[in-house]
Amino acid sequence: MAAKRDYYEVLGLTKGADAAAIKKAYRKLAKKYHPDMNPGDAEAEKNFKEVTEAYNILSDPEKKKLYDQFGHAAFDETGAGGNPYGGAYRQTYAGPGGGYREYHFEGDNMDDIFGDLFGDIFHHGKAREYGSGSGFKNGSFGGDGFYGGFGGGSFRSKGSDVRAEVTVGFDEAAFGCDKIIRLQDPGSANGSVQSLKVHIPAGIDSGKSIRLKGKGMPGTGGGENGDLLLKVRVADKPGYERKGMDVYTTVNIPFTTAVFGGEAVVSTLYGNVICKIREGTQSGTKIRLRGKGIVSMKDSSVHGDQYVTVQIEVPKYLNPAAKQKLKEFEAACAGQAKTA
Repeated sequence: MAAKRDYYEVLGLTKGADAAAIKKAYRKLAKKYHPDMNPGDAEAEKNFKEVTEAYNILSDPEKKKLYDQFGHAAFDETGAGGNPYGGAYRQTYAGPGGGYREYHFEGDNMDDIFGDLFGDIFHHGKAREYGSGSGFKNGSFGGDGFYGGFGGGSFRSKGSDVRAEVTVGFDEAAFGCDKIIRLQDPGSANGSVQSLKVHIPAGIDSGKSIRLKGKGMPGTGGGENGDLLLKVRVADKPGYERKGMDVYTTVNIPFTTAVFGGEAVVSTLYGNVICKIREGTQSGTKIRLRGKGIVSMKDSSVHGDQYVTVQIEVPKYLNPAAKQKLKEFEAACAGQAKTA
């Protein structure tokens, strides 16, 4: 008979690992080698038994202490620890071809371990439903363990969620729209593509997700399908910057308008508006347009604002007459400064 491997080595740990590390390592390996994940794989079954045996010992403080001191000898029939499966939980697994195999589990709260473990195996911890007479009761398997055994068809679980991304235009995100997207059908064995109509709610921003119920992976044992989560990316729009519900733009005005005051046409998401420019307006001045920003997803009566930064256009080319008038303006300003 081949010598048993060190239990810490089996779990990929160093000697003295704490309870949290032992539990984490076991969950990962048990999920990897579990018979339901590897039907008909004898090597995986062997590994599953091995990691479970290692966990049974190392998760129990007293047995771990004995193992750290005496090694495997502590649990020989004649050793100090006795049978490592004493008082253990047992699970019956319906294997391929109708045969049944029994596995033994013990250690700390196995409700917790198997709640986490089988939540991961059966689609990432979604709602689980067991057949009658099944489930954990008072820290042990109720009745005959899982009703019908794993693979018996009565373990009902919601399918896992599927994640994808969708890009929408700046205005589409601001006002909402319906889009047709094409995605690979997660429930199809041949990779067929499905077309889905998706409603983009007004006011959505990059990083938000839209949930399409029942469009994810199929459930197991008659469980409902998972959902499709579409992560939204909002495309840029030239001249516009969005920060939350507020929009930021710029407007260019002539030098004379900045000096004498006047009006400027400003583009918004809702059409052009006329803004009053005060006399002596400086470059970098901000104009606030209330309610011209993005609508709130929670309350359609609430909108953000638009902030418009004024940029003064300096003339590049002047005719002689204009240059002469500008010289006169410069001289007049210089004289005004001397008398002030």
